[in-house]
Amino acid sequence: MNEFLEPGMLVRNPLAPDWGLGQVQSRIGDRITVNFEHAGKQVIDGRRVQLSLVIPDQG
Repeated sequence: MNEFLEPGMLVRNPLAPDWGLGQVQSRIGDRITVNFEHAGKQVIDGRRVQLSLVIPDQG
């Protein structure tokens, strides 16, 4: 279900909430590279982890 993710989108890893907010760097197949504010760059296996999309407040 991570197929919609594109570079620049903001996400959170529900299995690691202490990683904080992350920005998608790339997605190649099921491999998603995300730069998290408290965990740095992580490569996520999209078959195992469903990242949560964060929609910034508008206004």
